[in-house]
Amino acid sequence: MARSQETFSKKEKEKKRLKKRKDKLLKKEERKANSDGGDFESMLAYVDENGNLVDSPPDLSKKKKINAKSIEIGIPRREKADEDPELIGSIAFFNSEKGFGFINDANSQDKYFVHINNAYPEIAEGDKVNFELERGPRGLSAFNVKIAVDKPVVEAEEDATDSEEE
Repeated sequence: MARSQETFSKKEKEKKRLKKRKDKLLKKEERKANSDGGDFESMLAYVDENGNLVDSPPDLSKKKKINAKSIEIGIPRREKADEDPELIGSIAFFNSEKGFGFINDANSQDKYFVHINNAYPEIAEGDKVNFELERGPRGLSAFNVKIAVDKPVVEAEEDATDSEEE
């Protein structure tokens, strides 16, 4: 005798599932009946001239004409400056055993890394140097580092007095 045994809880679960399905169908039919035949105007959003979302269409009189070719994507090219690439500074720190140090730029007080291979002749802390900058893997670094030779002002004055005497 095989008899299906439906317990009270199984019957209740089935009733709840059927009721949910009926409620869902009723809601769907109500939405269809209340809709205006697919009027999507109430669901649209517009973007105004400032980039904000609004519910009304934008004013076409405020529309700006933009030339697409004038839009630069990426980093703009830098113009080559006619400046002297050689900078003046002093050695703030230099470790001759490890072969590196730092140069303080005299104008901007920025510090730049320098390696012994980029310096000629030997440099030491406190030396005044002329140098150029290049972009390295970790930022700007100094290369073509040379000890600065100050032009003596006394010699220039002596030359001027010699030419006056003649």
